[in-house]
Amino acid sequence: MTEEPTVVTLTEAQETLLIPLCCKAQTENHIFVDPHARDILDRVDYDFRRLKVPKKTCVLIWMRARQIDTYARKFLRDHPESLVLHLGCGLDARFLRLDNGEVEWHDLDMPDVIELRRQFFDESDRYRMISSSVTDLSWIDRIDAVGRPVLVIAEGLLMYLSKSEVRALVLRLRDAFPGCRLVCDVFSTMTAKRATAHPSLKRTGATIGWGIDDPHDMEQWADGICLIEEWFFSQSPAVAQLTPGYRFIYRLTAHIQMVRSAHRLLYYAL
Repeated sequence: MTEEPTVVTLTEAQETLLIPLCCKAQTENHIFVDPHARDILDRVDYDFRRLKVPKKTCVLIWMRARQIDTYARKFLRDHPESLVLHLGCGLDARFLRLDNGEVEWHDLDMPDVIELRRQFFDESDRYRMISSSVTDLSWIDRIDAVGRPVLVIAEGLLMYLSKSEVRALVLRLRDAFPGCRLVCDVFSTMTAKRATAHPSLKRTGATIGWGIDDPHDMEQWADGICLIEEWFFSQSPAVAQLTPGYRFIYRLTAHIQMVRSAHRLLYYAL
């Protein structure tokens, strides 16, 4: 018997979770392929063509996921029995990709996203799903790190929040999990202003609220916040695997500060 496809009904903003899923499911690239994304895509009854995801967006998402996985793998090597919080997880399968058999992992997203996610992922004694808006900070009270090192992942999330919401989240994480690590991707303020013109975002109607130019500005929010690394896409080893045209573009942007900083990863200790 053929399995019935899952019908996707999400708000416009939450519909953006389908963009990285669609990109990660593509098998023609050698940068980042997630078989779990392909499996979900095959089971979802949704016309992904309407997202009109440009190839350059897929390249960014591939490199972003690959680098965040790199940070997380190193963290888990150093702290095998740690706690990982993946905020705005969407339909990503990072726990399945990185599970070392010891980590405790929590995926958080909006209630209707988690409801959909439960159709593809099962909870266990080390894997939990939290149904909440990331800005309703009461979800943090449900988590007991018990003194373990904590890694917080915010992939494709913070730019959809306001500056005050990002600040409140960072400070609450700092208070709840002192010394935790935060890896996130961010836009520059100029990119944040222009991002709503992106064809995929125009299709979903989602809006961009926050950007940051100097990553050290976040260090001024409270004592103990420290930037560990600012990582640019032009640094990715995956650039060597791109077509000649894309390799030229990324090598060129490496020398143009405004373009290089438009979208990048930040890694903090809180």
